[in-house]
Amino acid sequence: MEKVTAGREQLGSFAPKFAELNDDVLFGEVWARESELSVRYRCIVTVTALMAKGILDSSLQYHIENAKRNGVTAQEMAEILTHAAFYAGWPNAWAAFRMAKEVYAEAASA
Repeated sequence: MEKVTAGREQLGSFAPKFAELNDDVLFGEVWARESELSVRYRCIVTVTALMAKGILDSSLQYHIENAKRNGVTAQEMAEILTHAAFYAGWPNAWAAFRMAKEVYAEAASA
């Protein structure tokens, strides 16, 4: 996985410790544990967790895009969101589907 610097770029001067933990620990150490769980599966888990929590903003969009980059197909994403809808909530699924549809449509139009 490519190095993430979003924490430092967006919060570095305001919250440097949070930015460091975000970039170096979460996206550096945790996401790098590919021998325990592949990045592809981490993407699936993260999209599902964000949807379940109702975090339907740019964070979810980033992680749907990341899932796509790491091999999750549009059909798989649709199935993941459909399955999670029964556990995470129908309105959350609708919002996630709208976002996923946009992310995967970008590839179809390119």
